[in-house]
Amino acid sequence: MDRWQAMKVFVKVAEAGGFAAAARPLNMSPPAVTRTISALEETIGVRLLTRTTRAVKLTEAGSRYLDDCRRILTDIADAEASAAGLHADPSGDLRVTGPAMFGQMHVVPILLAYLDQYPSVTVHSVFVDRIVNIIDEGMDVAIRIGHLPASGLSAVKVGTIRRVVCGAPSYLAAHGVPQSPSDLAQHRIIAPTAAWASHEWQFGQDKKTSVTVHPRLLCNTNDAAIAAAEQGFGLTRVLSYQVAPALRDGRLQAVLSEYEEHAMPVHVVHAEGRRASAKVRAFVDLAVDHLRANRSLD
Repeated sequence: MDRWQAMKVFVKVAEAGGFAAAARPLNMSPPAVTRTISALEETIGVRLLTRTTRAVKLTEAGSRYLDDCRRILTDIADAEASAAGLHADPSGDLRVTGPAMFGQMHVVPILLAYLDQYPSVTVHSVFVDRIVNIIDEGMDVAIRIGHLPASGLSAVKVGTIRRVVCGAPSYLAAHGVPQSPSDLAQHRIIAPTAAWASHEWQFGQDKKTSVTVHPRLLCNTNDAAIAAAEQGFGLTRVLSYQVAPALRDGRLQAVLSEYEEHAMPVHVVHAEGRRASAKVRAFVDLAVDHLRANRSLD
């Protein structure tokens, strides 16, 4: 019995939930699939699947064996790709995800440079304000803002960002500069609801100071909140990279800087580790270099 082929058949049957459903993509007949699984079970000496009239289900041993088969088949595919030169010449489809505004401002320029450098790669970018499970959703690389939970993913830190309260110089000249978080009660607040739902703003590196704000303007995008602040309507609180150009140009001015929380890390994350394919490794290297040089991520 070809053990490698038998593993492929077993994985496909487990994923498809049946012999007939697995037979079609394998270009095999259902009886041939059934014989392959029976031979595999006989060789191993354990039942891997429970057959019913409607479907097949994994046994406990089959569930463990499925994980091992997937890992082994991935290792074989990596070895074949390396031998074929794919690790030396980036090609294929690359899927990248990150926060919506961060992706627009800082990842898109990296993607364009990457595509110019590697014409055999096609990129699919997904920029959304939620944590994307890169394994379940088929992503190759993710840009993550915030502290990372323990996982088996590879992560490279590229910088930090902060939450910043800011307003236009014209607004601050007319309404005064708040000297402490409690002063926010006397100011017009613009709240970007896409960033956080709570109107309780925490301050201080120990987060022991909190103020409940009462927004006059609620915006479902950070862009809109920042635009309203630039036009002098009131104060808003956003992430530092989002207003870095406006702060540098003087269109906005940061306030309450001495009350800021701890900075949050920014990481480039991927799942392939040292076995990363050429397309992933090349993008990670390029992204790390660009983002570490980005003044907005100090």
